[in-house]
Amino acid sequence: MGIRSPLPYKFRKYAPSKLHGGLNFACGGTGVFDTGNLQPNLTTQIGFLQGLIKERVYTKRDLRSSLALVAISGNDYGTYTSTGGSEQGLPSFISQVVNQLAKDLKLLHDTGVRRVLVTTLQPIGCLPTVTVASSYQQCNESQNSAASFHNQLLQQAVAKLNNNTKDSSFVILDIFSAFNTVLKSKRDFTGNSKFDTPLKPCCIAISSDANCGSLDENGKKLYTVCKRPASTFFWDTVHPTQAGWHAVYLTLRSSLNRINA
Repeated sequence: MGIRSPLPYKFRKYAPSKLHGGLNFACGGTGVFDTGNLQPNLTTQIGFLQGLIKERVYTKRDLRSSLALVAISGNDYGTYTSTGGSEQGLPSFISQVVNQLAKDLKLLHDTGVRRVLVTTLQPIGCLPTVTVASSYQQCNESQNSAASFHNQLLQQAVAKLNNNTKDSSFVILDIFSAFNTVLKSKRDFTGNSKFDTPLKPCCIAISSDANCGSLDENGKKLYTVCKRPASTFFWDTVHPTQAGWHAVYLTLRSSLNRINA
C-alpha cells in the first residue's frame, strides 16, 4: 500500500518527526477485553489516541485523511479458555467480544478517523499451539467453527456500523480466508511450493513447560529452530514467519489495492 510501518506509541517522544506517519498503539497479547497480562485493552489503546488529539498532536484534518487498522487475533479467546471458560458458554462470549469490538470501532470513528479497516479472526484451529495435538497434521475444525462464528457476527456488526454512521467507511479485511488459502495450497502465491508442512512451526520448544525462546538456568536453549524459516508458514505456536505473512499479503493484495484506491 506504500505505507511505512508506523512508530510504536511508546516511542513517540523519541522520534517526534515520525509522528506524521502514524502510530502503532498495539500491545502484544492484548484483546478487546483485559487478557491478564497487564497491557492495555483495545478501548484503552483508542484512549491513547484520544489523548494525543487533545494535545493537538493530530488534528481533525489529519484524522479525516487517515486509515486505522484494528487487528484482533484471538487473545480474548485464549484467555477465556485458560481461565476455565466452557465450550457451552463460548458462543455467548464470542457475542460479547464482537459487541465490544463494534463499540470500539464506533469509538475510533468518533475520534474523527473516517476509514477503519478491521481484520477477521484467523483460523485459530490451525495454529500450531492447537495442531501440535495431531503432530501438526490437521486443524481443529471445532475451533475454526468458533472463529467463523466470530467473523459472521463481525460482518453483521460492520454492516450495521456502515448503515448507521454518516460519511464513514468500515472495511473488513478477510484474514481468515487468506490464511486458509495459503495453508491449503501450501504456496506463497508467487507459484513456489514453499510450505511443505504448513502447520508445523519453525521454532519448537523441546519440553511441554518451555516456549520458543526459553532458556534454562544455565542459559541453554530449550527450543530448536529450523534451518530455513522462509520455508515455514508459522514461526512459533501462534505467529507466522515473515514468509508466511508475505504469502498472506499477496493473497490480500487485490483487496488492499481497492482500499487504497
